[in-house]
Parts: sequence; structure tokens; C-alpha cells
Amino acid sequence: MNLLTIIIIITVVLSVGLFFAGRELFLRSVRVRNRLQMNAIYTNITHELLTPLTVISASIERLRSMEPKTEHEQSYDLMQLNIDRMVRLLQQILETNKSQSGELKLLVAYGDVMQYIQQTALCIEPLMAQKRVKFTIQCLPESMMGWIDTDKLDKIIYNLLSNAAKYTPGENGKVLLQVKTNKKYDHIIIRVSDNGIGIPQEEQKKLFRRFHDGAYRQQSTIGTGLGLALTRELVFLHGGSIDYESEEGKGTVFTVTLPINKEAFSTSQIDEKHQISISTARNAILDIARRMHDQEATEAPVVTTTNDDAYKLLVVEDNIELLMLLNQLLSSKYRIKTANNGQEALEAINKEAFDLIVSDVMMPVMDGLELTRRIKSDPIHKHLPIILLTAKTQEEDRNEALQAGADSYLTKPFKLSDLEVRINNIIENRQRVQADMVSLQSNIIQPEVELTADELFLKRAYECVRQHLSDSDYDRETFANDMGASASTLYNKLRALTGMNVSNFIRDQRMKAAMEIIQRSPDIRISDLAYKVGFKDPKYFSTCFKKEFGTQPSEYIENLTKDR
Repeated sequence: MNLLTIIIIITVVLSVGLFFAGRELFLRSVRVRNRLQMNAIYTNITHELLTPLTVISASIERLRSMEPKTEHEQSYDLMQLNIDRMVRLLQQILETNKSQSGELKLLVAYGDVMQYIQQTALCIEPLMAQKRVKFTIQCLPESMMGWIDTDKLDKIIYNLLSNAAKYTPGENGKVLLQVKTNKKYDHIIIRVSDNGIGIPQEEQKKLFRRFHDGAYRQQSTIGTGLGLALTRELVFLHGGSIDYESEEGKGTVFTVTLPINKEAFSTSQIDEKHQISISTARNAILDIARRMHDQEATEAPVVTTTNDDAYKLLVVEDNIELLMLLNQLLSSKYRIKTANNGQEALEAINKEAFDLIVSDVMMPVMDGLELTRRIKSDPIHKHLPIILLTAKTQEEDRNEALQAGADSYLTKPFKLSDLEVRINNIIENRQRVQADMVSLQSNIIQPEVELTADELFLKRAYECVRQHLSDSDYDRETFANDMGASASTLYNKLRALTGMNVSNFIRDQRMKAAMEIIQRSPDIRISDLAYKVGFKDPKYFSTCFKKEFGTQPSEYIENLTKDR
């Protein structure tokens, strides 16, 4: 191989190498430019969102000042609480963008570090109470002076404690915050431990990755995926360290070590003019549950329907303010019971009877999809209609909900009118089926007609009541025993098939029997008729008769006699 050939080969190799190196540099610069552009977009959007939130917040305060004591006070509180939550989430996005661009700055002040941490943690106690988690705070010593950035420390404590609460089951759940100093008293050690479900070993490497959604926890919860990533960056910014230990099924421990001596920080990071205030904790860390807890003693009672025959709804939602709002808005038309997750809902369904279930999809302990599958696979409760609410908007999510057995599906955010339309549609469909079922009563009584399982159930119900017509003490419990069913099962079946609760069904059969007796014996005395169909008080019997048929029994008998 001559020299010219070697030169040509070297030139070609260098050219190819330079081409690919240049291409890689170009692509890298494009990625950096795109990331910076996206960061700028996120920052601009966040700022733009904060502006209308500020206007809304100011408008709420203006309404409060115009009418300080009104029936809308609870609605004002709910709006303001959700504004606070949105502001906190947007601020977390801003903090993350600042961290990525290197603009996140530290500013430490002097004060009682231990007291500040304790007061800050106490602000999260209502969140723990809402989750039914036992929360303990231990500070050793109880007082210790030092230098910290309270804004950054707020976010560190909030993220660690809220994560611990989120992934710790309420029943027998425990979260412990321990704060102590090292031997030189120049560092504090913050330890947050829980007995929750832990982190699988293969997922622990992703723990501090941005936008990691916590699927490793196998919990039906959602979040920004920024919490732990931002926490680590704030710890590092503070010159500290963060570590964790976790065992799946047993719990997790996060340990944060932060310097508190003045020498650990540069002159630009030290605020000599201000001291740490421990009189009040930072607003940014206040969770919605605190104000909800504070207003329990003073809030106006929810206006509920007094109609015992109104449909009874079970509303299942882990977001406490949305749960309260739905309760408040629906209670004027329906009888409402609430639950915070699918497990609580199942327990409620097994204890009492409901006509319809409105449930969120994403919930801890048991999500709405699993709740739906459990109900629809239960022979006793499978007839219960279910409306699922979710923030997921993809078509496959809707299909998954319908495949689980949901009767209807509504995406968040939704209008109350849309929810009421779905509830009313389901009720109207059931009423049409019930009307058809009731119209079959004459056929049901005929033994030669082949009956369905529901028709056989109704036939048995008719027979039980007719056999005890004169027994005025024949009530729901006795009826359920005769049917070989629980009181809630009997209610659910009768409600689904006839639209009546148990008491109304018994009274309906007594009224129908009274009409049949009058047809056969129009000369019967009203008091004797009342006793024959199980009424102790003839006057009350006459009232029920008129309510059922639009006329007094004496008037009906008189008209019947005239016609004959």
C-alpha cells in the first residue's frame, strides 16, 4: 500500500469521524436548546397560571368581605383551598425548572431549627389524621439554634411526609419523624420512617428520577413525579445528603442530613437581617385537610333530603374536598353516604343498602376499577349501578372502566349537571325495568308460567308478605329472615326490581290486599279491614289508603256500593 492510499484512507476516516462527531454535537445542541425552550415554556405557563389564580383568590376574598356570613362560606373555603393546592404544585414546577437551569439559590437564616421543624411538621398532622395514620414527631433536643433555608426545608419535609402518608395504609399505619443532631451539633439528621408497602428492589434505582410516577408502590395514586427528585436537589443545594432504606411489605426510611453551622454556607447564602420565625408555619406546606379539620365545628350543615324513599347513593372519593362538595351538592336530591376508598366502600355496601355508587378510579388501598369488579362479581350486589369518575381521558381507560362493569363513565373535570344526567338516566332505566317487573305480578302468581330468577324472587317476596298480612309486627328483619337473605340484600333486590324499599314494599302489598278484600266484601268495616292487613290504627290505615289510591276507603266503598 503506497503513501497516497494511506493518506486517502486516513482522510476518509477523519472525515467520517468529524461528520459523526459534528452530527452528535449538533443533535446535542438541539436537545439542549429544546430542553431550555421547554423549560421556558413550562416557566411561562406556570407564571401565567399563577396570575388568574391570584385574580380568583382576590375575587373570593372580595365576596367574603361583601357578605361575611353567608350560606356560601363553605364553597368559598373549598375554592380557596384548591387555589392553595394549585399554587403549591405550580411553585414546585418552578422550583424544578430553576434547579435544572442552575437558578435555584440558597438563603439561610438563624433561629431555633428544632422548633421550626416541629411546627412545620404539625401542619401536616391533619393530613395524617385524614389518612388515619398514627403520626409521631420526636425532636432531640427539643431546641437547637442553627442556620437553615426555611423555604427549602418546608418542601423537603412536606414531600417526605406526604409520600409516607400516601403509601402507608391507614389501618395500623404509622409514620415517624425523628430529628436529632450529630455529636458536633453542626448538622441535623431528619429521619422519616413508615410501615407502608415499601419499594421493590428493582425500582429503587428510579426513585429520585424526575417524573417517576411511583408505580413501584403499586398504589392507585397520581402525582407530578417531581417530589422526591426535587427533594434530593434541595437537600444537595443545602449541602446535605439523603439516603433511604426500604423493604417491600415492611416500610421505608428516608434519612436527610443537613448542615446548620454558619461556616457551611457562603456569604451570599446567609441572611443576617432576618431570623427564623416559629410562630407560624409556612403557608406553602399547609394541606387541605387542616382547614377542613378546623372548620368542622363551624361549618353549616349539609341540606339533605327528608324523603325516605329517595335514592341512596354511596360516593367514593379519596379527595376530601371533592367528596364534601359532592355530598353538599347531591344531598338535596339523594340520601348520601361517603367512603374514602374502595375497601371502605365494600365494607359500607355489606353493612347497608344502596341504590347507586359514584366512585373515583384512582384511589389508595383499592381503586375504583377493582371495586367495580368486586361488586359486579358478587351475586348479591352485582345489580348495583356504578358511575366511575376519573382524570384519565384516553379511550383505552374508558374501555377498561366499562369492561370492569361500570354502567357509566365521567372524566374530570366534570359539571355537576353531567353527573346528575347520568344518575337520572340510570334511575329512569331502572324504573322502566321495575315497572315492567311489577306489571308481571299477575303472571308471577300463576304457577304454570315459567319464571326467571328475579321473578321467582319477587314471587317469594309476595308470598311472604301475603302470608303475614294480619301481623302488624311483620317488619324488615322478619321479612328478610323469611326470604333467607340479609336485610341489605333484600333491600337491594327489591329496590332494583320494584323501585321500593322494604317498608314500602310491605305497605304496598298491604294496600293491594286491602283493595282485593274490599272488592270481595264491600260491606266490611274500615277498622276490621285495617286489622286484616296489619294496621293497628284504622286512622293511619285510611291515610295510607288515600295516599295510595287518592280516596278514603269509606268513600271508595260507598262509590263501589252505588255502582252495584
